Amino acid sequence: MPQELENLLSEKILGAAIEVHKELGPGLLESAYEAALFYELNSLGLHVQKQVPVDTQYKGRKLNVGFRIDLLVEDQIIIELKTVEKITDIHLAQVLTYLKLSKHKLGLILNFNVKYLKNGIKRVVNNL
Repeated sequence: MPQELENLLSEKILGAAIEVHKELGPGLLESAYEAALFYELNSLGLHVQKQVPVDTQYKGRKLNVGFRIDLLVEDQIIIELKTVEKITDIHLAQVLTYLKLSKHKLGLILNFNVKYLKNGIKRVVNNL
């Protein structure tokens, strides 16, 4: 995906996430934010999938372990939703692993458990 298109799509996603956060505020379960963000992104005409399974292989064997991407937008950008005190290195590692396993380049971690959503956003890039 060209950088300009990636940035435009990221802006749309972040705008929708900010709208959800303004409407719902912090303190809910991830599933509430997932449903609301799914609705907002679809309203923008974007193709969005929820709870997308991540194929995991170990030494050539498929593992049925249940890793799931919270939201996948336009088959390009992974969104991992959180409702935690703060985003930590393990959250970054989780999204980077999802990016590598799914062969995607860009992921966004959105932590809705903050006063201002701008403080709960992390961009994660897989340099393939």
